[in-house]
Amino acid sequence: MEWQFFTEVLVGGLLSGVMYSLVAIGFVLIYKTSGVLNFAQGALLLFAALTFVSLTERGLPVWAAILLTLAAMTGIGAMIERAVLRPLVNQPPITLFMATLGVSYVVEGAAQLLWGTQVHGLDLGIDDLPLEIGGVLVSSFDLFAAAVAGAMVAALTLFFRYTRIGLGFRAVADDQLAALAVGLSLDRIWTAVWTAAGMVALVAGLLWGARLGVQFSLSLVVLKALPVLVLGGFDSIAGAIVGGLIVGAVEKLAEVYVGPFVGGGIEGWIAYVAALGFLLIRPSGLFGAKLVERV
Repeated sequence: MEWQFFTEVLVGGLLSGVMYSLVAIGFVLIYKTSGVLNFAQGALLLFAALTFVSLTERGLPVWAAILLTLAAMTGIGAMIERAVLRPLVNQPPITLFMATLGVSYVVEGAAQLLWGTQVHGLDLGIDDLPLEIGGVLVSSFDLFAAAVAGAMVAALTLFFRYTRIGLGFRAVADDQLAALAVGLSLDRIWTAVWTAAGMVALVAGLLWGARLGVQFSLSLVVLKALPVLVLGGFDSIAGAIVGGLIVGAVEKLAEVYVGPFVGGGIEGWIAYVAALGFLLIRPSGLFGAKLVERV
């Protein structure tokens, strides 16, 4: 029975980590091609969830609300790249980071202006009921979220491997100067990447909104992605998945088995302690590219 309980806690943590990975993937897409730590990803997630639930509350069918929200996120992603980041090309990383921080407040303000500040419930039609699989109880919603994350990662993998823009993305991520030398348009690639990040924000926003409710604190889930990125690497989609699984498992296991000895409540911060310790050992993360500088 003890092993069964341990397995339930571990599986629950792994499935919760998938939700963190969804947020982290949006960071990876931007950072991999442009080196920008996109702090506006949480605001994009909030805007997507709030737009979708507001449209459905006004009587639109779910499919129409998804299409309109997807179009909005595509437009916002392209607008951010063209109006904010493109003029800041070749600026120091801290300048780009501060720009995305400012964008996050602009997007949150736009969401408040358009849809108001009240809290909304979001029902995706997936009941969060326990399912018994091999004697282990698993959340049905967490299984659904894991399936969605797996499908999204598979779609991104196929896109980046077999499409022209996807191959351009990989070339730019590997070497921007070489990509320019062979005639690739960095502006076009960056616009496509920001569009993809907006789509990822839509998927993550719907799942997180269904779990926590659609409210302005939803944008703070971006903080959950930071230890995931440190563990997995800032420029690896596979690292975002593995890092999310590790963070989710560490949080749940530590809360259950270590929490009682320290008064509990460690689930909210133990991932940052683990990320800090890992940062001292392997700064580039498990799958991140190591920085090599000539001196």
